[in-house]
Amino acid sequence: MSEPKASLLPANSSPLEKALDLGFGQLLDRVIPPFPALMNPLQTPTEFLPYLAADRGVSEWDADASETEKRLTVALSWQIQRQAGTPKALSYAVESLGFTPDISAWYQQRPLGVPYTFDVQAIIGRSWSSGDHNRLIRRINAAKSERDQATITVVHETQGRLALSAIVHAPFSDSELSLQGALPEFALVARLNSAGVALHYTINDYDLRAQP
Repeated sequence: MSEPKASLLPANSSPLEKALDLGFGQLLDRVIPPFPALMNPLQTPTEFLPYLAADRGVSEWDADASETEKRLTVALSWQIQRQAGTPKALSYAVESLGFTPDISAWYQQRPLGVPYTFDVQAIIGRSWSSGDHNRLIRRINAAKSERDQATITVVHETQGRLALSAIVHAPFSDSELSLQGALPEFALVARLNSAGVALHYTINDYDLRAQP
């Protein structure tokens, strides 16, 4: 016969209180502990994701986003915060939306770029919604350091091809630069330089508070 489990009830507890303590203890033994899966963004129930995001300090959250994006956002949140201000954090910020990043810091460019600037390229292989550019800018703004400026290039990937859609930091319009057709990644920079019509904006030029 197994020994009775220790109780936190005082010695002068009534028989009813002791019986309730024993009964509830047996019920709790039947419950499978939710940890550590509950705190794992890839395993936690979908309905718990917003609470896990709040616990991890996620500042940009879309309740209507796909489950895959939500789990990725939570999974990368700590890496972004731990490495904030670095190219790796910017890469994670782009990846958290399900995009493929290509980050080029000023000291990695030849010739050297303007100090404390980053070129952030986001290659998109999924459908693009109207609010994605604002969300991308907010996430990059949270991942970069205060002194840095980032220029974002959005590239749409369709059926194995890359097509430049926009260089954003301002709302999209009908006059956006759009190069439809095959645009190999290795020729992207040269094609942009020769186009001569792209306007570059920095993230510090963008008024995030004015956006919905």
